[in-house]
Amino acid sequence: MKKILHPSSTRGNADYGWLKAKYSFSFANYFDPNRIQFGLLRVLNDDEIAPAMGFGKHPHQNMEIVTIPQYGAVKHKDSMGNEGIVAAGDIQVMSAGRGVEHSEVNASPKEPLRLFQIWVFPEEQNVAPRYDQKKIEDLIRPNTISTVVKPKSEASENDLWIHQQAYFNLGTFSEATKTTHTLKQPGHGLYLLVIEGQATVDNETLKTRDAIGIWDTSQVDIEVEESTRLLLIEVPMN
Repeated sequence: MKKILHPSSTRGNADYGWLKAKYSFSFANYFDPNRIQFGLLRVLNDDEIAPAMGFGKHPHQNMEIVTIPQYGAVKHKDSMGNEGIVAAGDIQVMSAGRGVEHSEVNASPKEPLRLFQIWVFPEEQNVAPRYDQKKIEDLIRPNTISTVVKPKSEASENDLWIHQQAYFNLGTFSEATKTTHTLKQPGHGLYLLVIEGQATVDNETLKTRDAIGIWDTSQVDIEVEESTRLLLIEVPMN
């Protein structure tokens, strides 16, 4: 087993007034040659967006994008004709494929918006752009780790999926729990972020917004304290 620790305090930082962002990997004006990506996970941004502010229309191409609001709601509009609200408790996926333009704006004129935006490299280039979103509560079970996004090749009609052999998992724990997470495919790594609370992973204690990347193993032992939420992203390492 190999691992890399990313304490919350070591993330990149940006403050544009309307946007306060923490970057797990190099992004925009933050560059660390040792933190370009984790396997095929390229971006994990932790953004706080001021009321009524956001990202105007901008393009993406050949990237799988997952957005998970933590509080507040984002107003989404794209060149595929999709327009709507993605609120805390929702999860959104978008395949940029051969090209898409979209905007993301805080839907509230008074309250801030906090969200994770995550980018994964696709396994197929120039696919047709697509968009989907679902309620997280329909995808998870309490006090366990549940897969909320999976590869297209494994997805059924009601699943969220992306064009990559990657898996997004969420765990919401109201009580202390010990569990073993088994990776879905050989050659994959697991990037685990503590959204809030505390967890011990491979004898490393992680607190809110701390993360660990683990690879060259098929299983990961996790000890979770009560009132903890986890995000686990499994990706090919090459």
